[in-house]
Amino acid sequence: MLRRALAAGALTLALVTPAAAAEERARPTRILDWDTGEGRSYWIPAVEVAGFVFALNQFDRHVFDKETYDTDGHTFWKNLRTAPIYDKDPFSVNQIGHPYQGSIYYGFARSAGLEYWESSLYTVGGSFLWETYGETTKPSINDHVASGIGGTFVGEAAFRMASLLLEGGGERPGFWRELGAALISPSTGFNRLAFGERFAPVFPSRDPEVFIRLRIGATLTAHVDNPGLSESVKRQEGSVDYSITYGLPGKPGYRYSRPFDYFHFEFTGVPNSSTVGNALENVSIRGLLAGTRYEWGDAYRGLWGLFGGYDYLSPQVFRVATTNAGLGTVFQWWLSPTVALQTTAIGGVGFGAAGTVADQAESDYHYGVIPQTLLGLRLIFGERAMLEASGRQYYVIGTGSGPESSTSDFGAETIVRGNVGFTVRLFGPHALGIQYLVSDREARIPNHRDRHQLVETVSISYNFLGHSRFGATEWRPAMTGGR
Repeated sequence: MLRRALAAGALTLALVTPAAAAEERARPTRILDWDTGEGRSYWIPAVEVAGFVFALNQFDRHVFDKETYDTDGHTFWKNLRTAPIYDKDPFSVNQIGHPYQGSIYYGFARSAGLEYWESSLYTVGGSFLWETYGETTKPSINDHVASGIGGTFVGEAAFRMASLLLEGGGERPGFWRELGAALISPSTGFNRLAFGERFAPVFPSRDPEVFIRLRIGATLTAHVDNPGLSESVKRQEGSVDYSITYGLPGKPGYRYSRPFDYFHFEFTGVPNSSTVGNALENVSIRGLLAGTRYEWGDAYRGLWGLFGGYDYLSPQVFRVATTNAGLGTVFQWWLSPTVALQTTAIGGVGFGAAGTVADQAESDYHYGVIPQTLLGLRLIFGERAMLEASGRQYYVIGTGSGPESSTSDFGAETIVRGNVGFTVRLFGPHALGIQYLVSDREARIPNHRDRHQLVETVSISYNFLGHSRFGATEWRPAMTGGR
């Protein structure tokens, strides 16, 4: 899906640019002002979203499957009058491809100067257009959620990260920053290239407290429990992990007035895997949609509110993915002059899918409502070391989606993922870390055997740290000079 979306993006550039160029010639160019909204456009992203859907449809029609993508007015009208269903596409297509596709729709609008909620309408509209025109098959409920809602979470995180990279280059970011931003958020790069000065101003971050970490390591699978299914898991493999926490609480003067003024993004990849689904071991995004900060005394700062998120986990023998929302808090507490405790606690509900990795078609999974919880702790010892632990639990209540499943296959799964890690800084931004990770699944589904699956791994990694204090925010007047 990623390859298809990028190819479609290239075709969209050829389709959209003439119309946009004609508009630019018809009136003086208005430079985008992010503070006032002057220069933003509502119609440009509308044309881009429609052009992208058309381009992706044509690409899929001529390269992959003519029957599924050979749409016309008749199929469009039929889908308009057809009630949505749960589709049976491969897990990675539905749970990776569609959120990414939705992020493309979202990015067109966001980089054209529109706010989060305005851009979300374009994402929902793009999903609706794809489900009715892009495919001949019936519209899909799960795709609407993954693209129309999950796409906004993926898209906003990508837009913020791309903008932060560009912002570091001043008023005229260099070639490599522009290229990096385009890789992170293709729609942002598209609009900056296609419309030049109009969308050249970079989205202002307002100077958040940011912690970035890149880990490159070796992972050993210490234990696997996968009864009745393949035991051919990879015992040793390399891994790449990237994470960013944007808007850590406690920064003096920083406000949480816009969606995703706080967000956390983490990604774990396995470079030597043969497919996108296998190469992505973990993608997690959670952002503050609406909330505010709070404080207790001189040593405690936090934020709380409504969070939106997207999770994808695939620890070799099973997988789970969810688009979710929940209430929660993130806070930091200075326990001593040099020791800080950071905590994240969120509880909510999502919609998504979970199942075993038991077939090449990736169709053995269930859709359903997913209550979930998250608890994360970081104990930071000045500039020297960090002890961290986190746990996530998903309770999947849903119905089968595979070719051998039926609506009567209504069951439940409990999935738990926990990790403990310790990182020691060597010098500058360089550090070494060790991590223990456990992923556990208990499934009870009628007409299928009850199943328990477990994967335990241990990894050793090199860490490149983007913050000298492992992300601890300093707001105490007496301490800021010694940071």
